Amino acid sequence: MTRPFPGTDLARRAFLRTGVLSLGSIALSSLMAQRGLANPAGTGKATAKRVILIFAAGGLSQHELFDEKPLLNKRRGEELPDSVRKGQRITGVTEKQGALPVVGSCFKFKKYGKSGLVLSELFREMGAFADDMCLVKSMQTDHVLHEAAMSILFTGSMQLGRPSWGSWVSYALGSENKDLPEFVVMLSGSRDGGSPPHPRMWHNGYLAGRYQGCPFRGGKEPVFFVGNPDGMDAKARRRVIDGIKALNELEAAATGHPDVTTRIHAYEMAARMQTSVPELTDLSKEPADVLERYGAEPGKDSFANNCLLARRLAERGVRFVQLMDGGWDHHGGIPTLLKKKMDGADKPIAALLKDLKDRDLLEDTLVIFCGEFGRTSYCEGGLSFATYGRDHQQLCGGFLLIGGGFKGGFSYGETDEWGWDVVKDPVHVHDLQATVLHALGLDHLKLVTRYQGRDFRLTDVAGNVIRPLLA
Repeated sequence: MTRPFPGTDLARRAFLRTGVLSLGSIALSSLMAQRGLANPAGTGKATAKRVILIFAAGGLSQHELFDEKPLLNKRRGEELPDSVRKGQRITGVTEKQGALPVVGSCFKFKKYGKSGLVLSELFREMGAFADDMCLVKSMQTDHVLHEAAMSILFTGSMQLGRPSWGSWVSYALGSENKDLPEFVVMLSGSRDGGSPPHPRMWHNGYLAGRYQGCPFRGGKEPVFFVGNPDGMDAKARRRVIDGIKALNELEAAATGHPDVTTRIHAYEMAARMQTSVPELTDLSKEPADVLERYGAEPGKDSFANNCLLARRLAERGVRFVQLMDGGWDHHGGIPTLLKKKMDGADKPIAALLKDLKDRDLLEDTLVIFCGEFGRTSYCEGGLSFATYGRDHQQLCGGFLLIGGGFKGGFSYGETDEWGWDVVKDPVHVHDLQATVLHALGLDHLKLVTRYQGRDFRLTDVAGNVIRPLLA
């Protein structure tokens, strides 16, 4: 007799032994994901339900944005003292330069809001939300190179194959909307030169495949392969999907393999997204004044469009929205290039914050604006205020946390007067991860999964909740 599944040991006894349990596990897995019971890490004290992470790929220059250092302008052109640097690591690029002349910012700083939060003049529109901002000026990470630092930020480790931040969140909290993925990723900005974000920054690693970030794109096909092929109507496509589902359920009953349940979920999600995605991504239905406020142009790829889509996704209960914007790696030309990037980011981010606040969503939506590391206080290239640049700096950087239960109008952490290292209240990337998970009602020490005989978590073997950041 021909076996129904060549290459396996399926027989009647094997089916009876595994089939009922496998089918039951499929149903249980689905139920747990919908109800947010996938991992027993809940603290029951969530202040945030969802995250919008706006990532400036290349590294935000904190000395032009968040951390004013008057001494750098007073001592402009002088060598960074050895007593300040203390032999700490720098990149090979500036090591070859042979000198480390300090340079201050060409942009002015001022106080914003009732809190008097000090930010750069480049926050022309975002500055209106200063009293909602939690500014951290003491971010630290473990590596000075883009790929490694991005990997630490998004997966908690420089090692390949770890689940990404959004995957952990969707795994733990499940879905609020059965018609959309829990974790959505959108890309914008230049991907030329530097280190553009790699897809593993939104990969599921060794978590089930359903927790991988789903990329959304601009244009007529925001999600590949969701639409019906030419010549196939909805009824015919439904028959195909039903047939594939039946075959997958037979294989799941035979093997209990998690990849099969992932395929079942993917086909069903794709079918539901045929209706939900076109309506979601049709920005032309937004009022003209909203499009103007964001600077959005329906049908085009842009950071502004992605910010508007992020708001629409947050409204629909998507857990983790990751905006990856390239072009922030400014080794030169800061006065023009950083200004251009902030001109393009400031307006849509401010519009996003306004919409979230007006819709009472900012209270339980956390917006994060960060890069993978900061930039050096010494100059890379010529000292001219028209062309100067900065190298990578893992010892200190800055980021913003807005909404989701974090303190508004609040600044945390201090760097030395040369802007070289943290002197008060350091916040490691793992601390940031632990604190954000805490705001989502998750204990980072309990949010674990076992793989190849070891328990893994997003914060690896480190991380502390920084409670002073929380309201």
